[in-house]
Amino acid sequence: MEPGTADGRFLGDVGFWVERTAVHEAAQQGEALRLQQLIESGACVNQVTVDSITPLHAASLQGQAQCVQLLLAAGAQVDARNIDGSTPLCDACASGSIECVKLLLSHGAKVNPPLYTASPLHEACMSGNSECVRLLIDVGANLEAHDCHFGTPLHVACAREHLDCVKVLLKAGANVNAAKLHETALHHAAKVKNVDLIEMLIEFGGNIYARDNRGKKPSDYTWSSSPPAKCFEHYEKTPLTLSQLCRVSLRKATGVRGLDKIARLDIPSRLIDYLSYN
Repeated sequence: MEPGTADGRFLGDVGFWVERTAVHEAAQQGEALRLQQLIESGACVNQVTVDSITPLHAASLQGQAQCVQLLLAAGAQVDARNIDGSTPLCDACASGSIECVKLLLSHGAKVNPPLYTASPLHEACMSGNSECVRLLIDVGANLEAHDCHFGTPLHVACAREHLDCVKVLLKAGANVNAAKLHETALHHAAKVKNVDLIEMLIEFGGNIYARDNRGKKPSDYTWSSSPPAKCFEHYEKTPLTLSQLCRVSLRKATGVRGLDKIARLDIPSRLIDYLSYN
């Protein structure tokens, strides 16, 4: 049994297990002045609710950067986890707040926390903020982080049709043929019937013949004579060009994340430009 207090509250790993406090409310609503007053009066910034949400989680999820800054300065635990295992950085990425993400990272937030749920990069891809995706990748986010429900960040970006995020992931070296129950990002693109997404994935080496756990190819999820079906038919009949094959082969051979890092290798600049995808 958990240790308790006289008024029936339970002690958790951080502070007390309570209902939402005034600090939670001020943080969520972005009431920075009130939050500062509560902190100065001795309020605990690490109290957790019954679902283990800290004030820092609440502020991060709403993109309240000023409150995030106040809480961190007052000693809020930067990698505290809620009942789902998510950290404030996950919540900041979900909100799409670049400012909150930068603040949390500057205070040591783990970009790859050992989670059994969606990573910060997954959350950024869900929110569709390509700038946030790029920032996380720049500080070492795992491109192949796998969630049992969502798959990889690329799966998430494709399922949500966030083309800018997909392009950032692919240019950084994400595995275009990574599978979730044998289902690839190209299967997702076919299901959402997005021709631009289908073309982008194939240009980066997406396997149009990959089969999922139902034995279906991506094209099997399209309607006959529809634009997506015609797109798959075109690529089935027309092999990739030499430049496209070179780009795919170079990415696989080097294992380097991003063309900007490929530039460090002894590869002519004209070839790098030739392989760039815009």
